[in-house]
Parts: sequence; C-alpha cells; structure tokens
Amino acid sequence: MKLVVLGSGTANPHPLRSSAAFWLEVGGFKLMLDFGASALHRLAQEGLDWPNIDAVWISHFHLDHCCGLPAYLFGTRRSPDTRSRKKPLRLIGGPGFRQLMERFDQLSAYKLLDQPFPVEISEVEPLEPFSILPGVNAVAMSTPHTDESMSIRIEDSDETTLVYTSDTGFGKEIAAFARDVDLLIIESSYVRDKKTQKHLELAEAIYLIRKARPKRAMLTHFYAEWNDVDFAAAVVEFDPKCEVIEAVDGLIINF
Repeated sequence: MKLVVLGSGTANPHPLRSSAAFWLEVGGFKLMLDFGASALHRLAQEGLDWPNIDAVWISHFHLDHCCGLPAYLFGTRRSPDTRSRKKPLRLIGGPGFRQLMERFDQLSAYKLLDQPFPVEISEVEPLEPFSILPGVNAVAMSTPHTDESMSIRIEDSDETTLVYTSDTGFGKEIAAFARDVDLLIIESSYVRDKKTQKHLELAEAIYLIRKARPKRAMLTHFYAEWNDVDFAAAVVEFDPKCEVIEAVDGLIINF
C-alpha cells in the first residue's frame, strides 16, 4: 500500500495543514479516505491521478471530511481529463450517505451524479464486511463522534492492513478493531486537556496505540495547539511501543 497525506488538519484554517483527506493506493486501485474541503486542489498539488480515483470512503458527514467530494464531482462532470473515463466511481459511507449525496446533487440543479462515468453509492453497516474494490476488503466500526461516524479497517490480497479511525472520542473497542495492523491512522486533535469528549488527546491516542499493537501508527487531525509542540518528545513520554509518525501534508508512506 502507498499512503499520501493530503490533509492532516481540522476544520479550522491552518497555513500548513489542510482538512482531512488521505490518498491510498491499494491492490492496483486508487482510494480516497475522506475528502476534506481542500482535497481537490491538494490532489493536483501532489501530482496524483485525480481523474481516475476508483473509490471514496467518507467516515462521517462533518464538512471538513466530506465537502470536497461534491466539489470534486462538480469538477469531473465537465473536465476534459475525465471525458473519456468509463470505469465506475464508488462512493462509500455509513447510513444516510446516499441521502447526503442526493441532496448535494439536487443543490442548484448541479447534477453531480450525472457524470461521463457511472457513480455507485453504497451504504455500509457497522461490523459487516464488504468489498471496496476487487481484492480489497474492509469492515467498518461505529466510533463515538457522530451518529454515523465510523472507522474503517482495510486489507488487501497480500494481507496488508490499515485502520483509519477518522474523528473519534475515546473507546477501548478501537484498540481491538485495530489490533496488529500494519498502519494505524488515529486522530489526536488535542495535546492535553481536550475541549470535548468527541475527540482524542495525545495520552488517549497513545493508550489505544499501545493496546492495538500496530506495526506503525500515525497521529493526525491536529488543532493549532500542536504548532509549538515537539512531537517526538511529546510522544516518547508515553512509550507507545511502536513507531509513531506525525501526519504532515504531503507525507508519503509505503507499507
């Protein structure tokens, strides 16, 4: 698998961190994990093959995780780069996702789903395995953030595994869900003294990493309070038992 961090930030504007979005190459396919507001332009900035995205996973319906998707569809509908595309685009989310996309589609008669290529919308239920794409299997789990929010565990034909929690509050079940994965992408919105139970702070994120025992972990979804923090020093204080990477826009990881 190959992962490109497109957005390591939050809904709050930040000069170096875009809102949540990750590009994942898996099984010969191109998959987006969330599609934040700036992801459309970040794809172009990173020189990624945006006209040929095969599937998009939307973890929940907060705009900093999904509002780049209608913007993408607005662009592909008339773009010369997608005029000859024939393969389908799969859009996947939890319950209510189809209604969300239909509402975007109806806005100002944009006809976002009327593309040169087929658009397939799928809703998945928690803990029911599904195939994202041929040879790429997944299962999602509800997380304590919003009613529809889910983390996702992805496995390719070589049994390489990734878990992306997206936004989440604390729950020990997250560690069980991510047990022994090759890469765990987990939010750590706050350094300490978090302002809400619907996100994680560093001590909680590292606790879940220690319990999950991934080969590597990546922290993401940083608010500005992380700006002046020595990331490595802050992490090592909690002895995470594995390599913990700071998500930075533009970072590439092969695993």
